[in-house]
Amino acid sequence: MGFWQLPLPPKGHNKEWHVIARTTVKVPFGYEVDPNNDRLLVPIEHELDALELAKQHLKQYSYRAVAQWLSKEADRYISHMGLKKRIEVEQRRRKASAIKRKLAKWLQETLSQIEKLETQGVGAYSEASGDRSPPN
Repeated sequence: MGFWQLPLPPKGHNKEWHVIARTTVKVPFGYEVDPNNDRLLVPIEHELDALELAKQHLKQYSYRAVAQWLSKEADRYISHMGLKKRIEVEQRRRKASAIKRKLAKWLQETLSQIEKLETQGVGAYSEASGDRSPPN
């Protein structure tokens, strides 16, 4: 077997990473516990940038090979199953977010249709006359 090496992350590729809330005991790859508040996780930019590039490498290479490269690149160990789980969780969250956005759009359209029907006064009588009883 020959020696191979995945390409390095591109230089000058800046993304803005945000502090997130800590929800589990285990600290996820790419984050560390905030020294001032143990309920927050501070992003480690070079690890998250390498993880983004690793996602692209998964189109060509196996989880095991990419996890090995990512561990070497970030100086922090991640197993191939840990990488796979991380990718799957992100995909599920992205899919759930897209579905919820679509449902919210449909709800907004339905509410506007209901409001339109209510303002058109569809029905046998109108409440504007002061008489709330239906006509005979």
